[in-house]
Amino acid sequence: MTSSTIDPAALLATGQRVIRREAGALDVLAGAIGQSFTDAVALILKASGRVVVSGMGKSGHIGKKLAATFASTGTPAQFVHPAEASHGDLGMIAEGDVLLMLSNSGETPELADMLAHARRFGIPLIGIAGREGSTLLREADVAILLPTVPEACETGIVPTTSTTMTLALGDALAIALMEHRRFTPDHFRTFHPGGKLGARLLRVRDLMHRDPPLIAPDTPMPDALITMTRAGFGVVGVAGADRHLQGIITDGDLRRHMDGLLSLSAGEVMTARPLTIAPETLAVEALGLMNERKITCLMVTDPTGLAEGTLHIHDCLRAGVA
Repeated sequence: MTSSTIDPAALLATGQRVIRREAGALDVLAGAIGQSFTDAVALILKASGRVVVSGMGKSGHIGKKLAATFASTGTPAQFVHPAEASHGDLGMIAEGDVLLMLSNSGETPELADMLAHARRFGIPLIGIAGREGSTLLREADVAILLPTVPEACETGIVPTTSTTMTLALGDALAIALMEHRRFTPDHFRTFHPGGKLGARLLRVRDLMHRDPPLIAPDTPMPDALITMTRAGFGVVGVAGADRHLQGIITDGDLRRHMDGLLSLSAGEVMTARPLTIAPETLAVEALGLMNERKITCLMVTDPTGLAEGTLHIHDCLRAGVA
């Protein structure tokens, strides 16, 4: 049913009430979690298989998100729909797995077959529910009871605060596991190679050209110019036979030595002890450095000064690093 009259103030008040009510529920949840939370983390850490997340309805939608969060932060996981499980997908749950089941009432009938399967084959079960003494929590090896908090709607029938608490609790489990495993941004990038996030986690080694243009210090400048032009980076490195970088020649160096340039050697024209970048540096940091120094290219060296590659600003921009 709809009303023909729109009251902006009333709509805004409803939105604010819902958000504040859900925020308050999360505050209650933070104070309510205890030993069962740490027991759940410990149970997952002991598992040799996957975390199999399941739930019906709104809990199922939350479960899909949690499975994705677990998987992307170092805890192998998948979502199994309880109705599909009763028609063959129970085969997705195997020895070594941990079952994480979500149900606000704890009595969702579609979960019965999965519960029986878990008990039959000794698969550890973590239950999250909002009703103390419910079937799910009684059967669970680790039972996490959500605190009793009203739903955000005035009728109290729409899953709102209950689903928000379940989502936050699942996120808390995932992050606790992630931090215990010392899951790093580099690990995270492995599972997020695409999009803006993946680009911001790229390292210089992922983008650099691994065969940097190098010449010896005694190279005549006509030959240096040929090498510089062929490389196409607007820069050439000057190094000894051991490939340890001694200097670079850039377009600016050429302009500064225009008088008699072709009669000089690379060592006489180069900028000694140039700015370099390490291969493990985040590409976004390298881009920031190039912007700050108003340069377009960096030589990549290891800690000893060995030339390993060349990074051009266009390499960063093409990869979406910005």
